[in-house]
Amino acid sequence: MTVQLNGSGLTIEKLVDIARNNEKVELTADAKSRINKCRDMLEKKITAHEIMYGVNTGIGEFSEVVLDDNQVQDFQKYLIYNHSAGIGDPAPIEYVRGAMASRINVHAHGQSGVRLEITQTLVEMLNKGVIPFVCQKGSVGACGDLAPMAQVALLMMGEGKAYYNGELLPGKEAMNKAGIPIPGLKARDGLATINGSNLLTAMSAILLYDAERWLKQAVIASAMSLEALKANMKPYSAKLHQARGFIGAV
Repeated sequence: MTVQLNGSGLTIEKLVDIARNNEKVELTADAKSRINKCRDMLEKKITAHEIMYGVNTGIGEFSEVVLDDNQVQDFQKYLIYNHSAGIGDPAPIEYVRGAMASRINVHAHGQSGVRLEITQTLVEMLNKGVIPFVCQKGSVGACGDLAPMAQVALLMMGEGKAYYNGELLPGKEAMNKAGIPIPGLKARDGLATINGSNLLTAMSAILLYDAERWLKQAVIASAMSLEALKANMKPYSAKLHQARGFIGAV
């Protein structure tokens, strides 16, 4: 069953379905409307040459540097090149799928200023099984998982690498084989794709999901063991533990 993403209501269970079980995703109509409305507002501000951090200025120590019209688009490209500096083994595909779903859900709020084409490309990549190669190490969690998400954003330019049908391919080749148009990056698009802790969100959701099930299995195994051993159940009386006052024991 396709998971509808609208910025709210993405549960741990739904994220795991997308990440681990390859469930398809879809942006709701109201989410698309919000994304377009926000982008229209941003385009008007760009045309009016309003100064906006990370759109027509540099970032970090270069925040006071104002970019001209020609530099605005190139800046997004160089931003991704600068941040796609992960190292180490590849992150599990389920982590990357979860991160992509989480990022789509952020865009669905309609407050990122991103073009709808970028968000829809992420949706298509999930649905058609084009999963970017992302290194496990590189993020410090500050301002988001910038390094791993930049490796996702490379695919928006037809660069980087991605898995498709079980094969690791150059990004452009993977996108072409899946029939996904490469949207390119315009003002704000790069920053809106990377600026969030989405890989950490996905990892946390998946680990919580598994931990809850391990705990449930442990409780079931303990209960079956007590029953099989014909254990004395009096120590498990709720009244005893209520008297002691420890909520966990109760």
